[in-house]
Amino acid sequence: PAPRPALVAARRVDFHLKANSFSRWKYRQVDCFICASNAIRTMLVEDGIQSERAVTVHEGVDVERVASVPAAPVHEAYWFPPGAPVVGNIAALVPHKGQRYLVDAAATVVREMPRARFLVLGEGELRHELGEQIERLRLSQHVLLGGFRADVLGLLKSFDLFVMSSVTEGLGTSLLDAMAAGRPVVATRAGGIPEVVDEGVTGLLVPPRDAGALADAILSLLRDDNLRRRMGDAGLARVRERFTVRRMVAETVAVYERLLASGSGLPEPEA
Repeated sequence: PAPRPALVAARRVDFHLKANSFSRWKYRQVDCFICASNAIRTMLVEDGIQSERAVTVHEGVDVERVASVPAAPVHEAYWFPPGAPVVGNIAALVPHKGQRYLVDAAATVVREMPRARFLVLGEGELRHELGEQIERLRLSQHVLLGGFRADVLGLLKSFDLFVMSSVTEGLGTSLLDAMAAGRPVVATRAGGIPEVVDEGVTGLLVPPRDAGALADAILSLLRDDNLRRRMGDAGLARVRERFTVRRMVAETVAVYERLLASGSGLPEPEA
């Protein structure tokens, strides 16, 4: 039979593979999985993918593009009090992004720091539910669901702190954007996030689904201007060193070159 072309699949989410017969057949056709994090690669191997068929290529961010975007005045855009510290989250409003825990954390933070404001940018199925939670906790003056914004990078640059509250996360590309913008971060130890955040250096990490720990980490950074500045600078340096688009492209090309070097047509992968 004629050799078939090599098949490469990119995997960016840390969800387990479906166990039905079609999915098993489909994934057997893949010669190489390019995983956005080591956490994703580990999950694939746990789900039965041979380790040699999965490689990690961390996603990258265009640091120069982020640097070229001017900061947008977030206080003016959302009528926040002048000088109020702004905590931002950018993610789809879906269960695995964990914004319900961020809203609970916000309730604790604003009791300690009433001037703090929280801005959640994104759309999704939980918008109504999160809105009800905000109302129930009487946070409507402090937590705003800002919806989709085309100028999200400019607003991100005006955040005092970026928070990722995910329950599961492949890598966290919005974290890379935040670090490229020089923002300190608070995030959960979900999926590939610890591969991005150098704990205690570029940001703070907390357990997923722990609103109390999330609130404590947010407060500790909001109370320390110098620490936020140091972590923001360290985050930018880390992205420049390890998470550039140029590095991601080079490593991806290397995967394809290895497959091509092994022959234009690869044998059928084993079941």
